[in-house]
Amino acid sequence: MEVNDLWDFLNRTRESGKYPDDDRLGLPGGGPPYTDDMMRHHLGPLWDFHELFLQVYGYASIVVCIFGILTNVINITVLMAKDMRTATNYLLTFLAISDILTMLPYIPYIFHFYCPLTDPTDTPAKYTYNWILYMLIIVYLFATTHTISIWLAVTLAAFRFCQIRSSCPRGPLAKERRIRHVKIAAAIIYVLSLIILIPYYVTNEIKKERISYTNVTFYTLNMKQLGTSDTSLVVFTSYITYAILAKILPCILILIFSGSLLYHMGVKAVRRRQRLSATRQRVNTTRMLLVVLMLFIFTELPQGILFILSVSVPDFHRNVYYPLSELTDFIALLNNAINFVLYCVMSQQFRDKFFSIYIKPICERRRTMITSTSELLILREHVPRTVTTTTHDENGRV
Repeated sequence: MEVNDLWDFLNRTRESGKYPDDDRLGLPGGGPPYTDDMMRHHLGPLWDFHELFLQVYGYASIVVCIFGILTNVINITVLMAKDMRTATNYLLTFLAISDILTMLPYIPYIFHFYCPLTDPTDTPAKYTYNWILYMLIIVYLFATTHTISIWLAVTLAAFRFCQIRSSCPRGPLAKERRIRHVKIAAAIIYVLSLIILIPYYVTNEIKKERISYTNVTFYTLNMKQLGTSDTSLVVFTSYITYAILAKILPCILILIFSGSLLYHMGVKAVRRRQRLSATRQRVNTTRMLLVVLMLFIFTELPQGILFILSVSVPDFHRNVYYPLSELTDFIALLNNAINFVLYCVMSQQFRDKFFSIYIKPICERRRTMITSTSELLILREHVPRTVTTTTHDENGRV
């Protein structure tokens, strides 16, 4: 996510001549406000799509985040069931935790700034220092959790490749050893993701803005000049480092390990045909993991390429990257939320455990309620009615 996207959009979509000092607020090239011809020059088909997508982006993102948080909680409870705890499932659990850390704080940010999206001069209360600070935290958190997730995906691909390529020792001790190695790898990924993004963290700052003729004060993120001669070496280095280490390199590694997995599953399947019947669950799990890994490549690799082009090609950031920024963020959110669907569709073991944990207790409680109600109705039908009669003895006494 580009730290200046929201503010940049507000700057670039102002009405012509609305503010006398738009050059101070960061419009491209400075000078006088935009004229209609200048607006048509800068706004192309991508910007038309961008403005249209913004109408639904905020609300759709909230729906995806809520769905993703709930389903990732389900993923964790199912994968961490006592008989489901394997090294692979631990990696998928750490991935689910990272996805939750992405989406949970994202909901207030999206709701505040995008539902609906407004100009800071119209609603300056939305652009206070505290909210812009929260925006900055979300930007850093979004970048960090996605870096964690994609390197967890690399670890998952490498671990699965090692399992398929060579026979792993069996038994509880070997299983515990693999789980311990996976936990150590996940901890290293969480820590290193914070370290490698330090240059990205220190290149951003909050600044105070004021519209002179209205005396309106609000806060925004300091804009970065990308793809121009004004791009500083620090900014250039931080963006290139982030694009390579957090996007392109892990995607290349995923492609290498995934291709190796496909080779060992396909070309060598004939040699293992007699054993495939006994390892069908293992093969299905590998196929499911390959789909998860391909989704990471589809989501993260285009972002890495766009990042590099933004800092190296003049005007690419303004004319191409920025109009697509919300779309790439939304695709990333979908990738955070879709794993539950993949697990249910492609893993019989996951479906069975999900049914036994969540669906079966509900069905049993409903069956118990229906049985209790039926028994109560039957008892009511068979209870004899008490008839009160009045008899008179021979002496006429009641």
